Amino acid sequence: MAGMTQSAGQLSALARRAVQKRDWPTARACTAEILRRDVASAEGHFLAGLVADAGNRSAEASAAFARALELDAERYDAAVELAHQLARAFRHEEAASLLDRYEPRLANSPRYLNLAGLTWSFMGLHERAWPLHQAATALQPGVPVFEANLAACAVYLGRIDEAKALYLGLLQRNPQHQRNHYHLAQLERARDKAHVRQMQAVLESTRLPPERNIFLYYALGKELEDLGEWDEAFRYYRMGGDAASRVADYDVASDVALIDKVIEVCNEAWLSSAPEPAPAADDEGRTPIFIVGLPRTGTTLTERILASHPRVESLGETQWMQRVIRRISGLPGPDDVTPAAIEAAARKDPGRIAEEYLQGVRFRLRDKPYFVEKYPENILYLGFIARAFPQAKLLHLRRHPMDACFAMYKQSFFRYAYTLENVGRYYLAYDRLVRHWRALLGRRLVEVAYEALVADQEVETRRLLERLGLEFDPACLEFERNPAASATASSVQVRERIHTRSVQRWKRFEAQLAPLRRQLEAAGIVVEPS
Repeated sequence: MAGMTQSAGQLSALARRAVQKRDWPTARACTAEILRRDVASAEGHFLAGLVADAGNRSAEASAAFARALELDAERYDAAVELAHQLARAFRHEEAASLLDRYEPRLANSPRYLNLAGLTWSFMGLHERAWPLHQAATALQPGVPVFEANLAACAVYLGRIDEAKALYLGLLQRNPQHQRNHYHLAQLERARDKAHVRQMQAVLESTRLPPERNIFLYYALGKELEDLGEWDEAFRYYRMGGDAASRVADYDVASDVALIDKVIEVCNEAWLSSAPEPAPAADDEGRTPIFIVGLPRTGTTLTERILASHPRVESLGETQWMQRVIRRISGLPGPDDVTPAAIEAAARKDPGRIAEEYLQGVRFRLRDKPYFVEKYPENILYLGFIARAFPQAKLLHLRRHPMDACFAMYKQSFFRYAYTLENVGRYYLAYDRLVRHWRALLGRRLVEVAYEALVADQEVETRRLLERLGLEFDPACLEFERNPAASATASSVQVRERIHTRSVQRWKRFEAQLAPLRRQLEAAGIVVEPS
């Protein structure tokens, strides 16, 4: 850029306009000049943080925002940006402390009210996010991103009518916004084809390639299934899955290899070799309950039932166990858990896993003697959990294999379920893993059948509570009244009373799912008991 003869204030204004336009070369040049003139410029370090964040250099961004805040403790913008970076780095307690301190200063900043709300939600504290998103939209009405974030938070908190009104308003202003159509479709069962026709009109008018219509395909499939149009619903599910698989850059063999490595490493000799845990590992006598299984098998339902008990609280889905195992492996690279990370982590002291996990979640805990961690993927780490927490309750949800596979297939979330072949291969690996844990963990593994739970909630709930060492409480039978947030694929369904509509749902699509059935049966999975 020419000259750099502007004042520091002019450079700052120019950099901020460049940030708004995502003109990062200009923003970077202005920032460098500001800091060249004054290395102690809080504004310069703040702008440097924005530039680093745009380049996905989180550690650099965190350092820059921290330096800006050190130079000027009044910079609430730097504080919220830093909290956001800390939350993304899973330093949640530090992020929460910053937000607690600076929230009172955000009253006139819709941008940072919104970002603070997103940061609370990222940490699973949607109740804290809600008033901030409300305030942002009140201060600056009509900003689509603020309203969309408020709507998402409303869904998590069970404020379904408010979410619906927000999504309808957003779609009235932008009828072609595919994700908002998708979110609207999830809020309730379709009663007529009005919204189906609107979404089909978007497909017809935009003529986008399939890879850009993924959310509409899944939304159309869901509403057409609600209306009993089975063939047409499956056609859209298949279109969504096929399009998603083309852009996913995914090979199911990588997940199968990870499961096979877990089975190999987490064996009986390894489990029995665990040293006695340190006394502090149980976190003041609290008993963790880890709920695992495949997604869409009743894990959220079971979590809500248990979290309605007066002696139980829930952390929701924290992903902390996965994070801890990856970190203690000591291997460089991305955050994904790999077979090499499993091997390396298995050689570490299980007390470290307990200590680091509890450090990550402790700020969320109150004073109840039990807490639930409901994250289906933790089924991969049950051996690590069993070693690290000898007192933990290990709870596995199981569901009819065809219903489980189809329920995942018709969602946009699960990369191993975008095609029937992949979901079948993944299910077979999962089945091997479950049989391994049953043999290894014995009675420590408490199993609940989804079909039995929805068929006779009270009997199964009483049985479950007894296995977990909890007395029966009637509140567990009215889980739909639980006001706590839920940010899972089942966040709408758990606001309803228990029902059996999803049992044997796959039968409606028996012809389309025949290849999956053959794949499972060829491997010895019983689909239809004789």
